[in-house]
Amino acid sequence: MTSKAKLALFSRTYCHLCDDMLAALEALRSEFSFDLEVFDVDADAELEAKYDEFVPVLVGDGQELCHYFLDVPKVREYLGGFR
Repeated sequence: MTSKAKLALFSRTYCHLCDDMLAALEALRSEFSFDLEVFDVDADAELEAKYDEFVPVLVGDGQELCHYFLDVPKVREYLGGFR
């Protein structure tokens, strides 16, 4: 049995691109099962320094999958490995 995919979304509250990526990820839930943890980069100085101008950033298994916009084919490929 393969473990469930875990994704991390680094975002901020006033970011429309972040809202768009979150909505696009939620749409993928009908196709894939995954855990999603959302981190507010503005709440952590280290995260802000790392991701500031790149949010939203989607990370899976420590690897950046995409930033700014959801790369649907890449995320589908990543999530497909957990079926």
